[in-house]
Amino acid sequence: MLKILIVEDDSQLATTLKYLVEDNPRYRVVAMTDDLEGAIAAAERDTPDLALVDLQLARGTTGFSVAVRMQDFNIPCFFITGRAPNFPMPDLALGCLMKPFTAEDVHRSLAAAEDMMRGRETLRPKMPVNLTLYDQPVEPEEVQPGFIPSKKSLKTRLEHWIAGTQH
Repeated sequence: MLKILIVEDDSQLATTLKYLVEDNPRYRVVAMTDDLEGAIAAAERDTPDLALVDLQLARGTTGFSVAVRMQDFNIPCFFITGRAPNFPMPDLALGCLMKPFTAEDVHRSLAAAEDMMRGRETLRPKMPVNLTLYDQPVEPEEVQPGFIPSKKSLKTRLEHWIAGTQH
C-alpha cells in the first residue's frame, strides 16, 4: 500500500482528492495539510511514500519549498496544480497533473508515479493529456522559453519560471 500526503490549501479540493486517491485500495492518504510546516510535520509523523503537492499553498509557502524539504525525508513529490511550470523539474518532482482533473486522471497519474518510484517502465496506454511525467526526455521542439536543460540551482530555475510567467 502506497501512503500518500496531500499538500493543498483548498480544503474542499484536498478532501475530494483524498476520496479519489482512496478509491483505489492500493493507496491510502495518511495526512492532509495546507502549507510547508504542516508538510514537514506530516512527513516526520506519518512517513508517507509520496506527496501530492499544489504549487500555491497557504501562509505564503509554495510547492517548490515543500518538494525541496520532502527530499530531506526521501519522499518523492508529484505536483498537482492549476498553473504548471513550463519546463521539467525532475530533481523536485516525478511529474505534474494539471487541474482540473478527473478521477481517472488521478488514478492513472498515481499508477505512473508508483511505476517511476518502483523503477518500472511507465508505458500506459491512456495517459491523461493534462499529465506531464518528468522522467521522459523533452524534445528540442517542445522546449518552452525558460527551459534549463542542465541541473541548475533551484533558485535559478525558479527565477526563470517566474520571469516566463510574468509576460
